Amino acid sequence: MAIATRSDLRNVAIVAHVDHGKTTLVDAMLRQTNSFDAHADVEERAMDSNELEREKGITILAKNTAISYNGEHAGGTPITINVIDTPGHADFGGEVERGLSMVDGVVLLVDSSEGPLPQTRFVLRKALEAKLPVILLVNKTDRPDARIDEVVGESQDLLLGLASDIAEDQPDLDLDAILDVPVVYASGRAGAASRNKPENGSLPDNDNLEPLFEAILEHIPAPSYDDEHPLQAWVTNLDSSPFLGRLALLRVFNGTLKKGQTVAWARHDGTVTSARITELLKTRALDRYPAESAGPGDIVAVAGFDDITIGETLADPDDVRPLPTITVDDPAISMTIGTNTSPLIGKVKGHKLTARMVKDRLDKELIGNVSLKVLDIGRPDAWEVQGRGELALSILVEQMRREGFELTVGKPQVVTKKIDGKLHEPFEHLTIDVPEEYLGAITQLLASRKGRMENMTNHGTGWVRMEFIVPSRGLIGFRSEFMTTTRGTGIANAIAHGYGEWAGSIVTRNNGSIVADRAGVATPFAMINLQERMTFFVQPTQEVYEGMVVGENSRNEDMDVNITKEKKLTNMRQSTADNFESMTPPRQLTLEESLEFCREDECVEVTPEVIRIRKVELDSIARGRATARAKKQDA
Repeated sequence: MAIATRSDLRNVAIVAHVDHGKTTLVDAMLRQTNSFDAHADVEERAMDSNELEREKGITILAKNTAISYNGEHAGGTPITINVIDTPGHADFGGEVERGLSMVDGVVLLVDSSEGPLPQTRFVLRKALEAKLPVILLVNKTDRPDARIDEVVGESQDLLLGLASDIAEDQPDLDLDAILDVPVVYASGRAGAASRNKPENGSLPDNDNLEPLFEAILEHIPAPSYDDEHPLQAWVTNLDSSPFLGRLALLRVFNGTLKKGQTVAWARHDGTVTSARITELLKTRALDRYPAESAGPGDIVAVAGFDDITIGETLADPDDVRPLPTITVDDPAISMTIGTNTSPLIGKVKGHKLTARMVKDRLDKELIGNVSLKVLDIGRPDAWEVQGRGELALSILVEQMRREGFELTVGKPQVVTKKIDGKLHEPFEHLTIDVPEEYLGAITQLLASRKGRMENMTNHGTGWVRMEFIVPSRGLIGFRSEFMTTTRGTGIANAIAHGYGEWAGSIVTRNNGSIVADRAGVATPFAMINLQERMTFFVQPTQEVYEGMVVGENSRNEDMDVNITKEKKLTNMRQSTADNFESMTPPRQLTLEESLEFCREDECVEVTPEVIRIRKVELDSIARGRATARAKKQDA
């Protein structure tokens, strides 16, 4: 047994909070190492290849790229740096955990103004628990409101705090090595980095990323392996190819993987079968190319396994040694997803309407998304889907909508637990940055949602940072109300805090719904007469049905209205004409806003063209009886 290392290879993950510049930095690393062909037309944020990622400006899926570095610190031989670009949003934490299982160190990116935020704490904790070395990179040093010294201090305090917490469970943790992190100052957009601290608001004193590459080669260890150990390769992600079928993305830990080789496939259930590797692909920049073999430390894609899943192992057929399965945090939010049951189902030809299609699509999502769970609720046309957060679940529904599915989606609920006979619910650690004038309004808003303030800091810049512990229930529908209260200036970020005792009832919406009392077409005549008392969600001439929510009431209770009423026509001439110019434009709700708006007795109808809110029970008489029964029980 002899431990060897591969000095020609480094595996590193870029981790950070949302919008701190991870993907932009990877762009600059690819360009400065001439990874793209001279004639290639490469867009900004090249790693965000998903359509939804480009629209929302966030990373949703963890992706890897390979950079061939042959700069001044390479020592004359090219060094391959495998970079994993991870999501910053805690809702996609399953992607982060998978990404960290593939690497030997992390570059922690922190914004020079915002400093460490909740998701920074989340990804850093995962890295320290995996005993990965950390490089601190302070990004966006050229921001006008940069405060570099304070941010470095806050990051080191965070490292110390997390290391102290983890040391209780891992006594062998080297605290000195954790706190002695190298610091690199950079501007990802300018493609510049330096080990020397620049002035606040100015670019680093260097015009390339060589100091970052030097730090990676110096502080991220080369992959090590036992040269006498049999083959071990761990499946950490999945992809598909129209020509090769399912691709398993894996890291080779020991031994050599070859194209055409027969390997032992160790499954989750403990069974071992033989399979042949029909194709082996390595990564160069954003493209994959065929290769004959891969050694320890390599991150490659292989074909030949029809139903392989994440966490399974490819091993030597003569000496099978499976690696442990990947574990992720438990889901906190659930919603019911089922087939569309509204009267307007199937209005557009060719859409996916059946329960079998919906179930097959949810099962397909489970293959590549380890943080998702699908539970049977005893109905043939609906299932409970559990995930990390509201955003992760709404992204799934949005993807299904774009694929042509028609769905009925229930209001997001929290996943509760019984602990010592008492009901417990998930709580979130919420960090808010707002201008000082909104301090009172935000405190009042979160107090009504059972939030408890833990900390408040005023940096003297006119902005205040507040930290709250809030039940996850209290944050359902919070974001739109928060943006309205702060006139769009506030920044709110939340991360799982753990479970606590049930916090009591929370009223998240004070206004009632306006419900159509009959099927038909919304008319301008009816809407003009009703608009003083409500805000509409539907356009004139849009088709409506009984039980469909067409607007928001200015009062607390629900109201049934006839939005299809037409003007009575007579042969008498009138001196006044209808003035449609005074009509207030309706609010166009997105999928996320619709899910936030829903009450317990409402759900969202999702179709490729239109998103509607409706009552679960469409019949107004049946709804009235249910309301009367509920009032009697409360009394």
